[in-house]
Amino acid sequence: MKFARAALAVLLMSFLPSLALADTGMISKKSAHSVAETIDRLEAILKEKGLTIFARIDHAAGAKKADLELAPTQVLIFGNPKLGTPLMAASATTALDLPQKALAYQDASGDVFLVYNNPAYLMARHDIAGRDEVLKKITGALDNFTNAAVK
Repeated sequence: MKFARAALAVLLMSFLPSLALADTGMISKKSAHSVAETIDRLEAILKEKGLTIFARIDHAAGAKKADLELAPTQVLIFGNPKLGTPLMAASATTALDLPQKALAYQDASGDVFLVYNNPAYLMARHDIAGRDEVLKKITGALDNFTNAAVK
């Protein structure tokens, strides 16, 4: 039975190679800064632009409290109710993904990345239509804010 499942998986991957490269719905940018500094920079930019910072989570610190090790990993949770509320009004399930989150992590080679959900992916995931202007505004703002944070 295990062999049959493995053979089926190989067969499917040979016919559908795009599955291996499927869009994850995430945008990732390499940062020139440490994890903490990347999140500090993003937080400062977001506050300056009037966004609400809901929480900052240091997963590596949490791991340390549990006597575990984790490379530097922090998440910043932020949002703008003026932009997020219309999306949630269009599809209540959008609240699963809002407020927006940004993850900064250090990989095994020491590189730091800033990752966040692609707004277009969220629109598709929650089947939101007719909010193109909001999508355009959110997409542009996130791109600008994260570019500034990683440079």
